[in-house]
Amino acid sequence: MLESSAFRVLSLSAHRVLNRVEIELAHHGGKDNGRLPVTFDDFERYGVHRHAIAPAIREAVALGFLGITQAGRAGNADWRKPNMFRLTYRPAKGVYGDGSHEWRKIESEQTAHLISTTARNASKKTQPQCRKMPNLSPTKPSKEPQTHSTERGAKGTGREHPPTRDLPGG
Repeated sequence: MLESSAFRVLSLSAHRVLNRVEIELAHHGGKDNGRLPVTFDDFERYGVHRHAIAPAIREAVALGFLGITQAGRAGNADWRKPNMFRLTYRPAKGVYGDGSHEWRKIESEQTAHLISTTARNASKKTQPQCRKMPNLSPTKPSKEPQTHSTERGAKGTGREHPPTRDLPGG
């Protein structure tokens, strides 16, 4: 595995992600592969920059070294749960058996590099954030000049509201 094309193209962040999941497997006594909970905070404490964690995980999964058996979710303390990971090159109980070794399917370094960069650049964000409505129109919004109230021409006086009366004392 260490001599494979897929392993050679792994980024430093992806190497650290794999190492941190290996540490979690060791904390479980070498058992529970497929049920290894590792949080973003765990990865960050291990030295992976917070913004590099998700791309590194996608890269390790795409190259066949790591599997996510149960997707986690962010949120407050009541709803938060970590991803559950499986190392594909280690034995696991149940349906995974003696390791699926998915990294073996990648034969050339060019293919591995293409898979790696595609996975790192992919993003899961498909929903609009903060109730923003997505612009689904095929054309760009028009750039018509905005007219101000003083530019209304001969029709108006240039005022939007009628004048207020001066009140005594203020």
